[in-house]
Amino acid sequence: MRTILEAQIAESSRAVSDMTDHVGRFRGKQLRGALVLLAGDATGNATDEHPAIAAIVEMIHLATLVHDDVLDGAKVRRRVACVNERWDNQTAVLLGDFLYARAFGLSTDLSSRLASRVLSDATRRICVGEIEQAALRYDFEMPQETYERIAGAKTAVLYGAACELGARYPGGRDEAGALLSQFGNSIGLAFQIIDDCLDLVGEEEVVGKSVGNDIEDGKITLPVLHVYEHTDEATRARMRDVYTGVGVEKRLSKLRAVVELRPGIEFALARAQALVREAQARIQTLPPSTSREALCALGDYVLERSW
Repeated sequence: MRTILEAQIAESSRAVSDMTDHVGRFRGKQLRGALVLLAGDATGNATDEHPAIAAIVEMIHLATLVHDDVLDGAKVRRRVACVNERWDNQTAVLLGDFLYARAFGLSTDLSSRLASRVLSDATRRICVGEIEQAALRYDFEMPQETYERIAGAKTAVLYGAACELGARYPGGRDEAGALLSQFGNSIGLAFQIIDDCLDLVGEEEVVGKSVGNDIEDGKITLPVLHVYEHTDEATRARMRDVYTGVGVEKRLSKLRAVVELRPGIEFALARAQALVREAQARIQTLPPSTSREALCALGDYVLERSW
């Protein structure tokens, strides 16, 4: 997978190669690509094309990271400057588009169109999730179900697609695909919930990326929704002021000062744990294997991660 990924993002243009070399430092854990390979092996469905699918999934993920940093105005990722910070927003958007083009170009070389169909639909759903999140900025009355639907579209969709392709590609095997898709979606939603918690209580030096971006951008996440629902009206008013006040600096520090976030964090972490445990139980129907155990261990990692 890594060799294919590096070959695909290579470019003769010096300007582009400088950026792809830089964004290569964002690859981090490569969980989504690993899910393709593990799901394929755990279901007895591994093929010679699975590493290419894993690379395609990782390129799509890299593209979403670059675009997300533009949307969030983020400055740091993986302890290095974001593309939009080192260059500018316009160039970062174009790099994200370049990565999408490379990903879907590689998918056309595969023997089956299944990966193109599944991943194009996943990309559409990611975009819809981002648009819906933007439309619901500052909505402190958002139901938890709406938060989870949007968070799922932003993050869980690609996890689910990775697992589905691992289990189904090049076609058929619908039951295995549905089982692993559900597993991936649950793990992905848990990942996003943990990410939202880290954005509130994490330290940039440990997390390795900018924190407090959700507040600066008016995004109301699960921990905040829970705290807001269970506090008094005076505190709610102070919370709204932190989010919406003109010229407010260091909004995250001010939010921490006006409300105790711990109950919301604990509630969100419990929800993430429940999602992971459900996912792990679901795949116990698969034959015992090291890959099945690795999938379960990946779920545990999602809960324990600090970056």
